[in-house]
Amino acid sequence: MINKIVQDMAEAMAGIKDGSTVLIGGFGAVGQPNALIDGLIEQGAKDLTVAANNAGVGHVGLARLMELGRVRKIVCSFPRSSDPVVFESLYRAGKIELEIVPQGTLAERMRAAGAGVPAFFTATGVGTRMAVGKEHREIDGRTYILEPSLPGDVALVEAWEADRWGNLTFRESGRNFNPVMAMAAKLSIVQTQHVRELGEINPDHVVTPGIFVDRVLHVPYGDPTGF
Repeated sequence: MINKIVQDMAEAMAGIKDGSTVLIGGFGAVGQPNALIDGLIEQGAKDLTVAANNAGVGHVGLARLMELGRVRKIVCSFPRSSDPVVFESLYRAGKIELEIVPQGTLAERMRAAGAGVPAFFTATGVGTRMAVGKEHREIDGRTYILEPSLPGDVALVEAWEADRWGNLTFRESGRNFNPVMAMAAKLSIVQTQHVRELGEINPDHVVTPGIFVDRVLHVPYGDPTGF
């Protein structure tokens, strides 16, 4: 019987290795797997490369993971958020690497990884510093740059509901990067607000099929009634 529901955070985080590339869902605080980030802090993996929308806020979550010296490199679109004190201090001290990626390119790099596409051409970034050192090609009279896919060793995902097979739905803008990250990682770990019985989720509402999910942890919070 397929059952991807894990019983506790230790089981969810088991086996994450030092040096891993970790994809962390969320758009700011929306759709961010806060419980799993805290679980990763407790788990202890270090020398991580993290791909996320931004570089953390304040001294909690992703910012706390960086503050503890556990992140070697951050790949993101918005390194300066509303309170980027941790990232800025680390970056100015030369203690963390930064790769800025346009938001659409970041999503497509992970989607490509999940689809088995090693690289793709895009016009985004042409003529800017982000294009330096990248392959350029003219196609139908327009210049493009080659961007590599971005696979992860681990994805930390927040979902609205899941079943024991790992089928996922997302609530409104909480969807953001979460589906493409689940596709792109070797190990996809999900925190879900609701666990449903098999068949209870309308198949038309499933955004991420269970084939892309390895572990599901029930983390209830917020409105318990559903949409």
